[in-house]
Amino acid sequence: MTLPVLPEESFERVLCVVAHPDDMEYGSSAAVARWTARGIEVGYLLLTRGEAGMPNPPEETARLRLAEQQAACDVVGVTHLTVLEHPDGVLVYGLDLRRDICREIRRFKPDVVLGVGYDVETPMGFDQADHRAAGLATLDAIRDAGNRWVFPEQIDDEQLEPHSPRWYLTPGLAGAATHGVDVTGEPLRKGVASLEAHAAYLAALPWHPAPAEFIPMFAAMSGKAMGVEHAVLFRAHDLQAPPSFPTDD
Repeated sequence: MTLPVLPEESFERVLCVVAHPDDMEYGSSAAVARWTARGIEVGYLLLTRGEAGMPNPPEETARLRLAEQQAACDVVGVTHLTVLEHPDGVLVYGLDLRRDICREIRRFKPDVVLGVGYDVETPMGFDQADHRAAGLATLDAIRDAGNRWVFPEQIDDEQLEPHSPRWYLTPGLAGAATHGVDVTGEPLRKGVASLEAHAAYLAALPWHPAPAEFIPMFAAMSGKAMGVEHAVLFRAHDLQAPPSFPTDD
């Protein structure tokens, strides 16, 4: 059985929340390229500046990586980039992180939030600590954003309004994914180019394969789950669907 496509015809705004510059470019940006080409507004929220990701001095690294992230956004049509200054490498799950993500959800008013996974162990190995903190905080901030009594100062003092996104997405692999996005052709090309925009960062990782080698390879593996040439897979949760309760049948 092939995976269904995401109901992107109902998407108007998608907010992508990640820990670092370059996190979106490992596959998900190809889906973003498809969405922006279809008129969907996509925003990126980076929780750190990525200053601990290279051997350069932190401030120099932050400037370099943010410039590369802006170039990557330009490739896939993302015009709304917000970067916070939580510390890279030691991102802490907690109220401060939830508050900042909640603020951006209330400000951008997405109907879709794309976050990252928060499992300790993944099929690719143990996940990095910042990713786990970002993923769990994003999940909680989605609920926070819709509750007028959570972080009420954003409503009373900052003139924001409660907002409840409908969809929560996280990247998925075949076997764990629920939906997919066909990125065959131009979206995949732009997805590869968006990772290539992080040239200085990748040059600091001599073991790193070329984006044009591994991004299409993984997209082709995901495409088999959808019956297309190249795809990006997600776990999708409809947060407004009625709950399903077990029955005696």
